[in-house]
Amino acid sequence: MAGTTRKPHAIFVSYPLQGHVIPSVHLAITLASRGFTITYINTQSIHHNSSKAQPNARPDIFSSARESGLDIRYTTVSDGLPVGFDRSLNHDQFMASLLHVFSAHAEEAIDSIVRSGEKVDCLIADTFFVWPSKLAKKFGLLYLSFWTEPALVFTLYFHLDLLRINSHFGCQDCREDTIDYIPGVRAIEPKDMMSYLQETDTTTVCHQIIFNAFNDVKNADFLLFNTVQELEPETISVLNSKIPTYAVGPIFPDGFTKNTLVTSLWSESDCAHWLDTKPPDSVLYISFGSYAHVTKKDLIEIAYGLARSQVNFVWVLRADIVSSDDADPLPSDFKEEVRDRGMIIPWCRQIAVLSHPAIGGFLTHCGWNSILESVWCEVPLLCFPLLTDQFTNRKLVVDDWKVGINLSHKILITEETVSENITRLMRGKSKEDFKDKVKGVKKTLENAWSPNGSSQKNMDKFLKDIMAKIQKKQ
Repeated sequence: MAGTTRKPHAIFVSYPLQGHVIPSVHLAITLASRGFTITYINTQSIHHNSSKAQPNARPDIFSSARESGLDIRYTTVSDGLPVGFDRSLNHDQFMASLLHVFSAHAEEAIDSIVRSGEKVDCLIADTFFVWPSKLAKKFGLLYLSFWTEPALVFTLYFHLDLLRINSHFGCQDCREDTIDYIPGVRAIEPKDMMSYLQETDTTTVCHQIIFNAFNDVKNADFLLFNTVQELEPETISVLNSKIPTYAVGPIFPDGFTKNTLVTSLWSESDCAHWLDTKPPDSVLYISFGSYAHVTKKDLIEIAYGLARSQVNFVWVLRADIVSSDDADPLPSDFKEEVRDRGMIIPWCRQIAVLSHPAIGGFLTHCGWNSILESVWCEVPLLCFPLLTDQFTNRKLVVDDWKVGINLSHKILITEETVSENITRLMRGKSKEDFKDKVKGVKKTLENAWSPNGSSQKNMDKFLKDIMAKIQKKQ
C-alpha cells in the first residue's frame, strides 16, 4: 500500500447464508491484513445465530482480529425479516426479502457510513445480491463482486442468454445434448448444470435473483473468485477478458484448521475424543451442509446403507435436515444397530473433524466450502448433491479431478448402492487411488497459496489494480 497516505476503505456485505459468510469473513481478514480498512455489514439474523452458538461469544466475529491489529469495523442490518423467523422452513419468503427488501437496509447502512465523513473507496458484495452496482454508483464507490463458488458455475449463469438461445434453458422442452458453446467451458452435460438451470419453471424467486444478480454483476469493476486458477484456467481467462477477474482461492486464514473464528450458526459438538479411539482413515464423515434439505425417504436409505457398510462414522444431522417439523427423522432400529460405531451430532466444527487422522472419507452435499476443505485435508468425497451449484461442483470432483464418486448414479437412492459406494470409497485399492488423486489436487491448492503461487500473485495484482483505480478517482 505504499504511495498512499491513508488505507483504502471497503464496505463488505456478505450474503446471509453460512456457506457465503465463511469465505467472506476470511476474505475480510485477508484484505485487512494486506492494508485495507474493512467495514463489515452482517445481518442481524446471522449475528444473532452465531452469537447464540457460542457460550462465551465475543462482541462480534472480528474481535480477535481487531486485537491483533487489523482495522475491521462491524455493524449489522436487518435482512427484512424478524430475527427469530425460520428462514430454512420459509425459504421462498427469505429469498423474496433478499430480492425486494434487503437493498433498502444495505443502502441505509452504507449511507450512514459515507455520511459519517469516513472516506470509503469501494463496495465488496456477494455476486448473488441484485443491487451492488447500483449502490456503488450512487455513492461513488468501486464495486468488487465476490464469488464464493467455482468459476464454472459463475460462467454458466453469466451466459444464460446463450443457454436460452440454444434451448438448453428457459423452455418447456429443453435439449438434452452436450452443451459445448459456452466460452471457456469445453463441454458440460445438462444434468451437471446448477439445479436452477435444470428447472422448467423460471418464474421462481430464486430465478429472479439469478437473472437480476447476473445483470448487475456486468457492471462490476472487479471479480474476486474463491477458486484456483490452475483448476479452471480457460474459464477464468475468458471471464477476465470481459471484467478483471482474480482467482485467489482457497480463501483460508493462516492456521485455519485450528482457527477458532466464530462463523458457525449452531452450537458445535466436539468429536475429538471419540475420533482419537479410531484407526487412521477408518471413519466416514457425513454432512449435508447448513441449509439444504434431504427427503426422509433418501435419508432412511442412506442410514440403512451406512449400517450395512459396517464403517465407523460421524454424522452431522441438523435438527431441520428433513424439515423443522421433523426433528428426529432416523429410524430407531438404525440408531440401535450403529450405536457402537457411529456418532450422530447436530453440528460440529467441520475443519477440525476433516483434519483428524481418523477421517477417511466425506459423504457430502458438495457445497464448495466443503469440497475445498475436504481436499485441503486430503479426504476423498462421496457426492450427494441436493440443489443449486452442488450438481456442477460434483462434476468437478468426480469427472474432472477424480477425487470422489457419486453416492448413486440413479435418481433413486437405495441402501444397497449406498453401502457399495461407501465401501468403494473407504476400503481396498480404490480407497488408495482416491487418496492419491486428492493429494494431487491438494498440492495444487497449496502451490496456489505459496509465496509465488497463482493465488498470491493474483491477490497482489488485484491490490495493485484496485489501488491504481482508487488513486485515479481521488
